[in-house]
Amino acid sequence: ETDSLFPASRTDTFIQPPLLGIGGSFPYGFHISVINYPSVHIRKFINETWIERYGSPLHPETIMLLWSFIVSVYGIGGFLGSLCCGYLTTKYRKKKCQMCTNLIMLVAALFMAFSKTAKSFEMILIGRFLYGIGTGFSLNIHPQYVGEISPKKLRGFTNSTVAVFLTLGKLTGQVIGLREILGSEALWPWLLASSGLSALVQLVTLPFFPDSPSYLLIQKGNEEACRKAIRKLWGEGDHQAEIDDIMKEKVAMTSTKTLRVLEVIKERSLRWQLYILMTVMTTLQLCGINAVECSLYSQNKRQLYSVLQTPLNFYFPYSVSHFCLQDNLGPFCFLIFLGILALSAIFIYLYLPETKGKSIMEIKAEFNKLNFGKKETSVPEQFITELS
Repeated sequence: ETDSLFPASRTDTFIQPPLLGIGGSFPYGFHISVINYPSVHIRKFINETWIERYGSPLHPETIMLLWSFIVSVYGIGGFLGSLCCGYLTTKYRKKKCQMCTNLIMLVAALFMAFSKTAKSFEMILIGRFLYGIGTGFSLNIHPQYVGEISPKKLRGFTNSTVAVFLTLGKLTGQVIGLREILGSEALWPWLLASSGLSALVQLVTLPFFPDSPSYLLIQKGNEEACRKAIRKLWGEGDHQAEIDDIMKEKVAMTSTKTLRVLEVIKERSLRWQLYILMTVMTTLQLCGINAVECSLYSQNKRQLYSVLQTPLNFYFPYSVSHFCLQDNLGPFCFLIFLGILALSAIFIYLYLPETKGKSIMEIKAEFNKLNFGKKETSVPEQFITELS
């Protein structure tokens, strides 16, 4: 037993978050950046395929429309995948859903790899759509699963793997998308299919890791399996405090009521959670990053970049605002973004409770101070929500 930050024994705690990142946020970042590089080759392929089929070329505007649809269908797939994620992970558990997601990604990779051989640009469209569904699932499962398998004192550290692997995915897409590597006219199908390797790695290795302790105890009611999973993930030692926290969460869920979207919005116990969530997500889009990106990936310009992000982050409406501001104010638009960031930072500093080293129930108690006032801080959390 040790009280140090890192257990003395070798555990899976430091192996599984990177594994989840490889098949979780990594593909999301990869597919945002990688689609830029073969754009010229894909548009040429669309036109050549059309000529071979029908004997006449497509109008340039039609080619651009088809190409834009190929890019944007990724966001549509991501939106649909995220909508289904909550229900399916609750019913079938996160690890099983992530393994099924890897199969979807592998099928998408096959469509991409053989699209040129089959002379079918429709296969690229299907592949992008399936990639979107897969990343919509993975981007939601990754932070949830990592949070559940990590001890309290390491939860913030392991959750940072979401951003790390998302950025790594973008970087990897930029590197292997160079024409000297896989971005050439001959190899672009393999460029688009290459992220199937990350799905394969996770599909092969994930079965060897346990389900999350909270799932085993709360949903399966198997305390022995929960203890076994904790020992495998966190090493030998006294983990009774963590088990007690999970038990408290299980007791709180006995009065669970499933809430729909409108009920979530009206529920007082979730009011400040929603305020903070919307503030953070809005700031993410209004921090100026999209204006920076649009001013840089020259081949596809604004109309291409506007369809690279998924609706998960409310990208489309905020992209439009970025474009309008940048067209009218030029570089001075960043002064507006500076003001937004400053206001958001103050709001988060004042109202976001510290989560480091705290259990889920402790964090809920902190939010109850905001939702119910100081006189009602002992009010228990009555609703564990599930969007359906």
